[in-house]
Amino acid sequence: MKLENGPELAMQTIGHGEPVVIPNGVYFVHDLAELADGFQLIAYDPRNRGFSERVMEGERIVGDIHSDVEDLELVRRHLGLERLNLIGHSYMGLVVALYAMTYPEHVRRVVQIGPAQPQAAKFYPADLKFDDGVMAQVFGRMGQMRGEATSTDPVSFCRKMVEVMRVMYVVDPANAHRIDWGRCEAPNELGFMKYWMENLMPSLQKLEITPEMYSKVTCPVLTIHGRKDRNAPYGGALDWFEALPNVQLVSIENAAHAPWVEAPAEVLGAIRNFLATEVAAAPAG
Repeated sequence: MKLENGPELAMQTIGHGEPVVIPNGVYFVHDLAELADGFQLIAYDPRNRGFSERVMEGERIVGDIHSDVEDLELVRRHLGLERLNLIGHSYMGLVVALYAMTYPEHVRRVVQIGPAQPQAAKFYPADLKFDDGVMAQVFGRMGQMRGEATSTDPVSFCRKMVEVMRVMYVVDPANAHRIDWGRCEAPNELGFMKYWMENLMPSLQKLEITPEMYSKVTCPVLTIHGRKDRNAPYGGALDWFEALPNVQLVSIENAAHAPWVEAPAEVLGAIRNFLATEVAAAPAG
């Protein structure tokens, strides 16, 4: 879809019923396909990701967390929807919350799955973050592999890296094969780490969410978080739960960064029930 005054974004839609917009990427329609029997899942690759447009100014790639929020508003207008149901995972769990702060009148319900913590610099104690050594092992292996980057076909190298990385996202390594987020055939994904380090991460680190901003999220929010999430600390979910005015927290005891993989009935059931519930009308006057 070509957005008016915005980039061209790759989009995929499945299912019928109440529309649900997912800005994480088109692969999410497959991850959440069980919801398609009651909802229309509309997933898109954000700018500079997947098969969407790479936005450039000269030699500089353009995009950050704020442009992702504004692109989401352009998506809403393009789809002709007055209010959005949103699902955001990981970094996009933060983006959908920021969208609800910026455009509260256009949000019906928000689902955050394993969202990034609201304060990037906050340190959490051991009981609110999960460190079993797997992430260190993965990063060590990735460091060893970097020497292969110049001598290996980029797509093949990307696939090898994805194979190594995906064990981080699950508790049981036997479930790692079900993680397929690499999309190494998409040119944008081959350069994602550079975009993350130079654009997205700095915008996260500079982000300051005030109490007034939290208070603007008038819609119901469902936050789902694995207690053994290595990528987004569980303490961040508690921060969202404490700060947002109308939020439910579903904690998945034995799940990591992809809780729908390891607890599908619990996660998808919670999302289905949450999205299907009517939102009470605001009181008059």
